[in-house]
Amino acid sequence: MRRLLLLIALLAGCSQAFGQTMASGVTQVGRFIWLNDDPAFGGMSGIEISDDGSRFIALSDRSTLWEGTVTRKGGVITALTPELITPLHISDGSPTDHHTGDSEGLALGADGTVYISFEGLARVAAYPEVTGPAVRIPRMPAFDAMQPNAALEALAIDAEGAIYTLPERSGSAMQPYPVYRYKDGTWTTAFEISREGPFLPVGADIGPDGLFYLLERDFTGIGFRSRVRRFDMTGGGAETLLETRTGVHDNLEGISVWRDQGGAIRMTLIADDNFKFFQTTEVVEYRVAD
Repeated sequence: MRRLLLLIALLAGCSQAFGQTMASGVTQVGRFIWLNDDPAFGGMSGIEISDDGSRFIALSDRSTLWEGTVTRKGGVITALTPELITPLHISDGSPTDHHTGDSEGLALGADGTVYISFEGLARVAAYPEVTGPAVRIPRMPAFDAMQPNAALEALAIDAEGAIYTLPERSGSAMQPYPVYRYKDGTWTTAFEISREGPFLPVGADIGPDGLFYLLERDFTGIGFRSRVRRFDMTGGGAETLLETRTGVHDNLEGISVWRDQGGAIRMTLIADDNFKFFQTTEVVEYRVAD
């Protein structure tokens, strides 16, 4: 199994130099295939990297959180070592199930609270302690109208603790994506993001530069394409940082944006392998000279 995964990774890597468009100042700095024998491993849909790049939190779409250390050599990831693997629970302490699971978006508050968005029952929940029960966050009425398996894929949090989320689908190809904001007990529509081409939102983060980074994905039938755009906090100033061709990366779904020791913006992206033997849990990083 490991040999097959490594072969797939090698073949995919051969196309990288010819299969992506990057904005000026954007460079790929590393690519790592994360292997783990735990039966719960896979389906990674979210990731958070600490400010110094030394720790990670990863989220499986089967409601399991992975926390641990990041080993780097020359600034490039060489290992991800889990120290805590924990299943998520709902507010009454019960494990998530088919209806309450399907965890997709991940954000980390300044106080260490973990926030997670879900697609099954579209909602956002807070976890002051990841091993404990969820703390309910009121649901916005708009969540009830979201399409099945196309709800709250992406989640981000700003420096003031406001939460931002958006659905995977907007309702039509010509309709922009609403970005919802939760602050002080109230949901509002913060801004809208234009829908450009076949790409769909799968991950979001607010970088140390105060900009909104959106990871998008397109499944072409034979593989995945990825795109990262960033915006100001009104939804304006759109800039495409990265757009790949099919097969350059696997199914990238999670994004963490932080500043490396050299002072540059670093984007860490993680792939959902859909628990398929022919896909990989790929972690790839790009540097952005902002």
